Amino acid sequence: MPETTVETSTAFEPEGVRLGVVRGISYGLFGKPDEFVPQARALGAGLVRAYVYWGQVEPEPGRYAWDVVDALLAQLDGDEEVWLTLCSSSPWATRVPTDFLPPSPALDLEAYGAFVRRVVRRCAGRVRYWQCDNEPSNTGLLWAGTAEEYVAQLRVLHAAVREADPAAAVVLGGCGYDVLSGQEGSEPRRFFDHVVSAGRDAFDLFDVHLYGEAAAAPAHIAFARDLMRRHGYLKPVVVGEYAAPVPFEFPEAQAVMYEALSGAFADVPEAQSTSELAERMGRDTPERRAMSALYDRMAELPETLQMFLAGCPGELEDRRHRINARQLVMCTMLALAEGVRRTVYWNLAPEVPGPLDPRQVMHLMFGKLVLLDYEGTTLGVRRPAAGAFALLAERLAGVRRVRRAETPGSPDLYAFEVEREGREPLLVLWRGRDMVTGEDEPPVPVDRPWPAPAAIAVDALGGTPPVEVAGGRLRLPVSVTPVFVTPSGN
Repeated sequence: MPETTVETSTAFEPEGVRLGVVRGISYGLFGKPDEFVPQARALGAGLVRAYVYWGQVEPEPGRYAWDVVDALLAQLDGDEEVWLTLCSSSPWATRVPTDFLPPSPALDLEAYGAFVRRVVRRCAGRVRYWQCDNEPSNTGLLWAGTAEEYVAQLRVLHAAVREADPAAAVVLGGCGYDVLSGQEGSEPRRFFDHVVSAGRDAFDLFDVHLYGEAAAAPAHIAFARDLMRRHGYLKPVVVGEYAAPVPFEFPEAQAVMYEALSGAFADVPEAQSTSELAERMGRDTPERRAMSALYDRMAELPETLQMFLAGCPGELEDRRHRINARQLVMCTMLALAEGVRRTVYWNLAPEVPGPLDPRQVMHLMFGKLVLLDYEGTTLGVRRPAAGAFALLAERLAGVRRVRRAETPGSPDLYAFEVEREGREPLLVLWRGRDMVTGEDEPPVPVDRPWPAPAAIAVDALGGTPPVEVAGGRLRLPVSVTPVFVTPSGN
């Protein structure tokens, strides 16, 4: 076969490294837009991502409402980066009328372009990244159209962003689990292959979503790059969503879920508006009946499924929290070592204050991944993973380079050497073990060269493993929990 020429584009390569968080999928959609950027900033997030819907900004043709956009902009101090995912959902302007999900193709692409230009001009110089919808290959849930229709809309958004704010970057709709776990030739892969081919000139950054086991992150990032190379080009990869654990990581949990829930969505409506969702709240829907059946036999379920249910035994809840904190650190480090410069955790907090309905599949899948919770109407409660995020952000402040070090004779040891601007070097270590049972295995000593006379260690759960430095060697026990080691704690 003739060699393929790969065109590499770095014009919009992000500078430095930033860790970010996603606010959720409905900022200001189900209630008044609240304050969240200061809380994200307090965790060390240097990037915030939020969703804005066409119907929020242009509820009627030609009438613009800026309360949601302005509420977000008012929280910025200029140091953070902002990433907005523009969803084309509209009660009047799209093929399937809705103000929520899934978005569908615009009836008039000129009207869509005018909407994008108005929003981007409003935010020019303050929003760095603009994304055309999200995970479009997840058709029926996150996009109600074809790959060809998505590319047509992507091209319009790209042109509008270039006109309104040439310095801003366009992000391709996220490449998610449906693509990454799919077989060659599957519909999600065919969809994304067409998007990457036909849309090559209409985006600047490729967004890959890394849910599930952190150890798979390098392979998923490689897949994204290989997909672009297959079509003769390469653009920077960003991680727009990542989190773990999720139920599909565990085969036994996934099997029970599939059996219990497979029939619950046979009559899902074509679109789900905010009013329809509110009207169905608490109703005896097939989804609620299936979820209630799971709760009724919670004690019989695999522990790897129980831990995602509200009210599960305390020891399972605590274990899930620990897995969450560990994998947050692991996935971030693995992505940075692969050259990714933007990682955005899913997600910051529940969509709105008040009681949540755990008898929803989305709550089962993602409800416990939030970093913060509400205290009344304010985001003031930190969950355990928030501590891990804040520690990671502090340790990585000033990072210039992350390199995965070779560990001859220790195939299960993950070791990362981190160069930091104006700070001492950082070493991050953990053992590759089963996420559920691995913490029951004892730590294994590590002995490696060390350039300083002393060392201080803290792990992702806030523990302080014992460290010894002698004769230019560092010795410490390493377990499944990532540990950060520095010469003096800085």
